[in-house]
Amino acid sequence: MSDVADVLRRPVYTGEAYKPFGEFTLADAEGRAAELAAATGFGPTARVASVARAWSELARAMRSAGAATVVELGESAAAEFARRAWVVPPGGSLL
Repeated sequence: MSDVADVLRRPVYTGEAYKPFGEFTLADAEGRAAELAAATGFGPTARVASVARAWSELARAMRSAGAATVVELGESAAAEFARRAWVVPPGGSLL
C-alpha cells in the first residue's frame, strides 16, 4: 500500500466535490455509504456492497471515536479503511 500520508491526501468524491480522504467528515462517510448502497444490485454491481459496507463501518468508527475527520482515527485505522473502501483500489488502480 502507498504510504499513509499519500493515502490521506488522495482525492475522494463527496457527492459534490473532491476532497482528501483524511479530511472526510462523518457526514461525508455516511453520504458515500448511502450512495454506494443505493447502487448495489445484481451481477457486477454486487461487488459494490462490500465497499458500501466499508464506508458504513468507517462512519461507525468515526462516530464511536468522536473523530471529526478520518485522520483523527489514526494512521493505522485510516489506512485500513482506505484499503477496504477502495480509496486505494485493489492492485493500485481501477483501470
